[in-house]
Amino acid sequence: MAQQGGVPYIGSRISLISKSEIRYEGTLYTINTQESTVALQNVRSFGTEGRRLDGPQIQASAEVYEYIIFRGADIKDLHVLDTQPMGVPPQPMPPQPPPPQQPYPPYNPYGQQPPYGGPTPQAQPPRPMPQQQQQQQQQPPYG
Repeated sequence: MAQQGGVPYIGSRISLISKSEIRYEGTLYTINTQESTVALQNVRSFGTEGRRLDGPQIQASAEVYEYIIFRGADIKDLHVLDTQPMGVPPQPMPPQPPPPQQPYPPYNPYGQQPPYGGPTPQAQPPRPMPQQQQQQQQQPPYG
């Protein structure tokens, strides 16, 4: 799905039937929500194709119109035929910078981590706490 300026389906192939029962196909060029208009580019008219019940049928035209702007009030039906933009090559993703290097290795509460890609250290028994820290943990807080 192509997006341009936040409007979905820009560049997609559209089939539009007007209130006068004429079918048009073209590439969605823009949607103006303030003026309630839809603009198609490279538009072909396929006529009424038997949809008009009263009045004369309108034949398809071989002419390709560069642009046609439709008022929202004149549109009976609109379908997205193809969400791939026609004639517009897909935009490549911009190159992403590498993630920032961390100044310190990630914290591991379970012990030392091996260097990246290095061998795993052998399990070591926990080191005893110094005598002074053991005494501080056993004394109740002052209060």
